[in-house]
Amino acid sequence: MTNDALQQVTPQLTLPKTLASRYLMLILCVAIVLTTLAYGTVHYWSQAIFTAGAVGLLALWATDAWAGGVLRLSRNPLQIPLAGLFIVGLAQLLPLRSSADAGAVAGPTVTSLSFDPYSTRLLLVQIITLLVFFAATLAFTDSPKRYRLLVRLIIVFGFLLALFGLIQSFTSPNKIYWLRELPQSAPFGPFINRHHFAGYMEMTLALPLGMLFSGAVETERRPLYLFAVALMGVALLLTNSRGGILSLLALIFFLVVVTGFQKQSKATDEEAQASSARGALLRVGLGLGLVVALVLGALALGGEGALSRFTGTVSAEDPTTGRAHFWSIALQVFRDHPVIGAGLGSFGLMYTQYDTRTGLLRVEQVHNDYLQVLSDTGLIGAVLGLLFIFWLFRQGLARRETSDPFRRGVTTGALAGCFGVLVHSLFDFTLHTPSNSLLFLTLAALATVDTRVEKAGPKTRRRRRRKEPATIPTFSNEDEPGPARVEAQLPG
Repeated sequence: MTNDALQQVTPQLTLPKTLASRYLMLILCVAIVLTTLAYGTVHYWSQAIFTAGAVGLLALWATDAWAGGVLRLSRNPLQIPLAGLFIVGLAQLLPLRSSADAGAVAGPTVTSLSFDPYSTRLLLVQIITLLVFFAATLAFTDSPKRYRLLVRLIIVFGFLLALFGLIQSFTSPNKIYWLRELPQSAPFGPFINRHHFAGYMEMTLALPLGMLFSGAVETERRPLYLFAVALMGVALLLTNSRGGILSLLALIFFLVVVTGFQKQSKATDEEAQASSARGALLRVGLGLGLVVALVLGALALGGEGALSRFTGTVSAEDPTTGRAHFWSIALQVFRDHPVIGAGLGSFGLMYTQYDTRTGLLRVEQVHNDYLQVLSDTGLIGAVLGLLFIFWLFRQGLARRETSDPFRRGVTTGALAGCFGVLVHSLFDFTLHTPSNSLLFLTLAALATVDTRVEKAGPKTRRRRRRKEPATIPTFSNEDEPGPARVEAQLPG
């Protein structure tokens, strides 16, 4: 048997599970929970703890390499755009702009390419922290057990978070944790911004929903998964986030297309085509039924005002609630700085110069992540973002073609969650919240991590057992060992 085949059969021989790797996985799991509970990690103190966690990951990573003799690194290309974005931010801090070019926007003392170097430095710390967590997730999620641990953690935590958000919205809608009331905020759950809670729910409910659509859940467990999806969906609807509701519809549509119509295109005979068509119609009905059930659930819990508040946020004078004005300014900034942008995190400063209104309002975000990428990082950042999205769905859809039903269902749900958030990014900035960015990258890792997390199906094992005797010529037909004995002797 070749070395490549040996690694596929027994990958644990080359990747030992050290104590450091176990603590590293613990930090990855705890970070998903704590970054969310700490108001989404939007304050400086929580961001400092988050960055300290990344430093701890690096220390454990080095300890694992020393103890196991193997430095675990993933070749997943999704790490390249993140690293490229970090390099772009570093380049923006170079003093390559004359003080005359900076003008009144940043003051005469600013000579960097970024008009707001302070905000750029803060975002660089966040980017490198997220990159460390993402790379560690890809490298150390290397077994079915660890893969399932992450999946179940996200589903259970999403369910509990939805329950907490609903209880808090009914008992103390204007306070976070029933204690902290923030002016000029619309809190929901632990988040200061209800749209960010909706974005988080999109990702958490997509995992169990993708598993249900893919048929990866045992029959006796389906009611539990449906109940979890329903609770998270109702919590999302009660945020009254238009972007969140549109994103929920988008991810359900994504699931219907990926799990239904794509299979139909692969059918080879009439009977298979008819079966695929019935499956597609069944999934369409399931999607529509889910939407109706969630709406009824929101009305039952929130009363008639639940959805009327959602429709009431639309203004006849400005249906975008000011977003069109923000978007136009972002396009003007991109027009004036098309190559490398005005600097990561600089939109709040640039807005004050380009604003044509009273000037009393300072907007820190564009409320459209794609336009903000153009404004902050120019064409270079836009290309990096498109590469990330392209590689994510190309690699994720390829990972769906597996004999492991659990992996197929999780990959489908993870891609749906990413798709929903990417749709939401057209209207809000949920990915600017570190907790949401961390969960998004975790879903991207679950969708694209290599095949070590898959369990071999019965057919694969039977084929391997038939072929293995032929690869070991030292045994005769009379005393040929069984499959278990052959596998036990492979390392020697």
